[in-house]
Amino acid sequence: MLLLQQMMVLFIYIAIGYGASKKGIMDETFSKKLSWIVVNAANPALTISAVVNGDGTIKGDELILTALVSIVILTGMVLLSLVMPFLFRVKRKQRGVYMLMSAFNNIGFMGFPVIAAVYGQEALLYAAIFSMLFNVLIYTYGIWTVQEKGSGKVEWGKIFNIGVTGSICAIVIYLLDIPTPDFFNTTMGGLSGLTAPLSMMVIGISLTSIRFKELFTDIRLLLYSLTKLLVIPILAMQVIVRVIDNEMLCGVCMIMVATPAASMTAMLAQQYGDEESAEQAAKGVALTTLLSVVTIPIVSEVIFR
Repeated sequence: MLLLQQMMVLFIYIAIGYGASKKGIMDETFSKKLSWIVVNAANPALTISAVVNGDGTIKGDELILTALVSIVILTGMVLLSLVMPFLFRVKRKQRGVYMLMSAFNNIGFMGFPVIAAVYGQEALLYAAIFSMLFNVLIYTYGIWTVQEKGSGKVEWGKIFNIGVTGSICAIVIYLLDIPTPDFFNTTMGGLSGLTAPLSMMVIGISLTSIRFKELFTDIRLLLYSLTKLLVIPILAMQVIVRVIDNEMLCGVCMIMVATPAASMTAMLAQQYGDEESAEQAAKGVALTTLLSVVTIPIVSEVIFR
């Protein structure tokens, strides 16, 4: 019930962004500025705040276990991404987009806020490990899947971005038990509170460029989305809960595998793919995001009932 309520809160944030954009109060330029704040300030602060303002403790061996689980899950998603386009008979020009959507979930804009609300800030330490590995993969394998232009070189500057830096700082502060001043803790706590509303509003603004009729009449994309959001997470979690006895880590894993296609997929498709790829990626992100408001609580209920 708590997860369903949290998803409804996120849906309201999305609706506010959508409504404001429709009325001309927010536009794409404003959305990019909000995205910058989320990516470069609020989201990194959310991870650090989990350490400096959190009450719980996570043992070092649990972080190592989380790293191993993250590698296994992300490797599995990459392998799955190689199969999904053929399973749904996607035409050749769109295979890269479907591979991208299959391999990468929205663990930053949606995953972190949901985890913090449902499992507490302590759980964000687990999520930080996922985030670091996610960044390495999306700027290497992710770019490769939709490569149509550009050099195709690994963009190390983007891999080691402020999000990864924030995650590393959070883990170092935690493991070394580094004391931090009160003003720093308060600042991180305040910035972290911006993550959920601003990130969801950005998603809402992006939805105004999509025709909803096109989303729900694209049968292939609809079936793909339901498979990605329901079938795969439920099957994956059936294995995870039998191997891992850490309830919080299982909950984090559930959110990581059940979140919609990463918003970065649309950005990468636009930058490195062609116009058709960019449009399909935008539709995929929009549809999976809308459906996830319902599917994430369903997955949680099936796994943890």
